[in-house]
Amino acid sequence: MVQSINTKVDLTIDATAYTGLTDYGKIMIGDKGFEFFNSRDVRKFVQIPWEEVDQVIVSVMLKGKWIPRYAIKTKRNGTYTFASKKPKDVLRAIRVYVDPANMVSSLSFFDVMKRSFKSIFSKKKNKQAK
Repeated sequence: MVQSINTKVDLTIDATAYTGLTDYGKIMIGDKGFEFFNSRDVRKFVQIPWEEVDQVIVSVMLKGKWIPRYAIKTKRNGTYTFASKKPKDVLRAIRVYVDPANMVSSLSFFDVMKRSFKSIFSKKKNKQAK
């Protein structure tokens, strides 16, 4: 069994981790960090101390009424994406330990499409100018 990094647990909830394949388990938010434990394989777990969290990126749909997933970007080890039963409760628990300025909303589908079209047309203009 894996030893938890938390000494006090604020929230435990069912969740899904998108690490390659989808893993089902539980998220545990406590005083020392964010943890995900797989329900089937005890060797598959994610432990992120609060000092290591750079940003929390939230996918917001329908003007904040639906949050399908959120990601935790670390300073050294990349980005981990999760989904849970009550994402607003999870994000409120994270906000206690992470600065709210570091909790950002991800780009919407239309923003991504707009950026891609702008980059395509700017590349064409740069080629024509040369």
